Amino acid sequence: MTVQVRFLPDDITIEAQPGEPMLEVAKRAGITIPTGCLMGSCHACEVELEDGEPICACISAIPAGSESITISLYTDLGW
Repeated sequence: MTVQVRFLPDDITIEAQPGEPMLEVAKRAGITIPTGCLMGSCHACEVELEDGEPICACISAIPAGSESITISLYTDLGW
């Protein structure tokens, strides 16, 4: 079963397998998610799921059990 992954604000949708690393899915979609430590500590790769939950993309995978998910990239960090 594949999962439809939609990246905002670019509104790009791509199919992914449950368990596939989120950074790899984004890269396949032509989207660059900034990274830092690649361990989830620095939060440089933080994105937001459709329910508002912030997660670190570097240590996250596409979840099983959903037909689709939406991932929002932070475009304005307010700095």
